[in-house]
Amino acid sequence: MRVIIIEDEKPSARRLQRMVGNLGIEAETMLHSVEEAIDWFQNNKHPDLIFLDIQLSDGLSFEIFEAIEIKSAVIFTTAYDEYALQAFKLNSIDYLLKPIDTDELKIAVDKYKENSSQKQAVTLDFNDIKNLLINPIERVYKKRFSVKVGQHLKLINIDDIECFYSENKGTYMHTKDGRNYLIDPTLEQLEDELEPQTFFRINRKFFVNVNAIKDIISYTNSRLQIKLNTYKAQDVIVARERVKDFKGWLS
Repeated sequence: MRVIIIEDEKPSARRLQRMVGNLGIEAETMLHSVEEAIDWFQNNKHPDLIFLDIQLSDGLSFEIFEAIEIKSAVIFTTAYDEYALQAFKLNSIDYLLKPIDTDELKIAVDKYKENSSQKQAVTLDFNDIKNLLINPIERVYKKRFSVKVGQHLKLINIDDIECFYSENKGTYMHTKDGRNYLIDPTLEQLEDELEPQTFFRINRKFFVNVNAIKDIISYTNSRLQIKLNTYKAQDVIVARERVKDFKGWLS
């Protein structure tokens, strides 16, 4: 945390420096006038937090904000309460009346830390989202499946699969050469493994490959019937609640 103190009375500035030091915060810079502060802000990286007296030797500290855009958080320290409203229109965390009480100072610093933590969390979350939009995570989908045929394992490329379906508590794939193979994953597990531009789950029992669709026919109750190139075992029906999404997927 980078902290500075702007206070025209040097003994008060040193006292405040010791007080914040007791809270584990090092105030690395102390400034004493509006002019000195403006010059410093023009030539230095702005701090995280400023302890700022309102009445300085050459004017009110509000003049600093008129000359420089300051994004640092501010804890005002003053012997007068007449400027409180004006102070809170700026980046004010708190408004401490002199002589500054140790407990009130700690409350103000804790308030800054809490606000800063919440702001950082929101910023990080937003940046994470922005990065995902700019550089989306590249999903890795299944390129092939291995199936057991007798004592052998056979590799089947994803492009050779017309559909996946469930039957008698098992999950099967049907290939374009007209064969059916029992596989381990359930249809629910396949949701995350199949490339969504190629495969669509048309109902509870079927995923179909867009490249295997031969014909689409209107069916009862606002449903659609799909004719695949080689699969003939049972009717392949798009559930009514999935028809709209299916049409969107096709386009």
